[in-house]
Amino acid sequence: MSGSLVLLHLAGAVALLLYATRMVRTGVERAYGDVMRRRLRSTLRNPFAAILAGTGLAVALQSATAVSLLVGSFVGSGIVGGAAGLIAVLGADLGSALVVKILTFDLTIIVPICLFVGTAIFLATERREWRQFGRILIGIGLLVLSLQLIGEASEPLRQSALLPVIVNYLAGDPVTAFLLAAIVTWLFHSSVAAILLLVALSARGLVPVELGVVMVLGANLGGGLIAAMLSRTLPPAARTVPFGNLVLRGAGSMLALAGLVLLSPPLHALGASAPLQIVNAHIAFNVALVILGVPLAGLVHRLVETTVASFAAPATPEAFAAEASALDPTVLDNPPLALANATREVVGICETVEVMLKGVIDLYEEPDRARIAALAALDDRVDRRHAAIKLYLARIAPAGMSEENALRTQELLGACVKLEQVGDIIVRNLLVNVRKKLDRGLDFTPEGWRELCGLHASVLSNARLAFNVLISRDRETARQLVVEKDRLRDMERETSRLHFERLREGTIRSVETSSLHLDTIRDLKQINSLLASIAYPVLEEEGWLRGSRLRVK
Repeated sequence: MSGSLVLLHLAGAVALLLYATRMVRTGVERAYGDVMRRRLRSTLRNPFAAILAGTGLAVALQSATAVSLLVGSFVGSGIVGGAAGLIAVLGADLGSALVVKILTFDLTIIVPICLFVGTAIFLATERREWRQFGRILIGIGLLVLSLQLIGEASEPLRQSALLPVIVNYLAGDPVTAFLLAAIVTWLFHSSVAAILLLVALSARGLVPVELGVVMVLGANLGGGLIAAMLSRTLPPAARTVPFGNLVLRGAGSMLALAGLVLLSPPLHALGASAPLQIVNAHIAFNVALVILGVPLAGLVHRLVETTVASFAAPATPEAFAAEASALDPTVLDNPPLALANATREVVGICETVEVMLKGVIDLYEEPDRARIAALAALDDRVDRRHAAIKLYLARIAPAGMSEENALRTQELLGACVKLEQVGDIIVRNLLVNVRKKLDRGLDFTPEGWRELCGLHASVLSNARLAFNVLISRDRETARQLVVEKDRLRDMERETSRLHFERLREGTIRSVETSSLHLDTIRDLKQINSLLASIAYPVLEEEGWLRGSRLRVK
């Protein structure tokens, strides 16, 4: 087999590895993301619990980067402290190392099982949670399969005359090998994928253990760099955790590299084979980082916070005087371009409504008057944009407007009205309930709060579906949105039934919060109905929408 063909096979196997890792992560985020976020917020206040939570979340998502960005957003919004967030991310780095360990076992048997069961589940149901669970299983199967393909693709490299020259050079220049591994990890955007590739090559005898450990340290530096680079556009407070993690991982990996070069420790003590020694070195490094990083987390966070704040551009009143608008008046005589601009502006409303919908459940859990006022102010932005879009659509020249453009105009206008109504419900109903809960010092029962969180998570998931339908006009997504609407109606009935059962049992907290509980259920159902109706124009075009739900006698 020629060298170019070997590299092509290896590139394809690595691409499958990256895709499978992302498939598992997105499946977990879509199915359980909101639940994990709520539980993570409640555990980050305890350092030991924060380490365990970060570790568990990284194992579930197969990505310490995702955990770093998530925790960074919590710190940026003031939900948790920066030091606690940094400790959780150190736990996530350890969790990422444990994922590598798990995937080095012989998991060949689970490939056909995961692919078959995952595909069967994905195709057999329309329920979002089950379809995403099927997606996760398929991703795991492809992930293990990709590791097998990497091993097979790299087998011909044993006969390569060039590879030993490259390996010998890198073995004699640990700094270059360290930096190369960091760059490759950053390009992969996954330290798990980079280290698994390294382990697969070492299993074929292509990478000696000394070089492999050096490159593992470089991969840890690259792993910290990924989240730091992805967070560079976030607010300063949200960047402190990813950058703090980069400081700890970077400093730790460079100190470990220096110790490895100067002291030449006996690596054979880490395991019986080169792949095992490389994986165990990766785990040992991250365990040491947790032990040494926890007491330093507060100091590192303060230093990073000061540094990030000094580079942040000072906020001025002029910076917030006007909101960017896509409504270009110079293209009103060109309906397709004008409608594209209006669509971009509606997307802005969708983003604001999503922020409001996500934020209101946080306020139910931890009411705060300043944050209540900040969220209520977002409704004014929705109102302003709705008014601007309405006037803009009315000014589009009707002469050059086709029937399709006219229908799209009505669709965008209807969506704007519904989004404005959703914003009003959040501010005038749900936030009123938050204030009552704060003023009266009320708390839901654990069962009632769990039911409300599940209902809210479904509404938020459906909101994202609705926004996608508005942009893509995909008929299958529109159909799924209406199916989810019917499922949420069943959830609402079941939640109300369980609440009345607790009332009959005389549960004190259920009696105290009864009106808040039922009002919240009603408002969430109303929001979901408004969002689901965004799909109706698409379904109507396809002939999939009945004129009435009444049975004809």
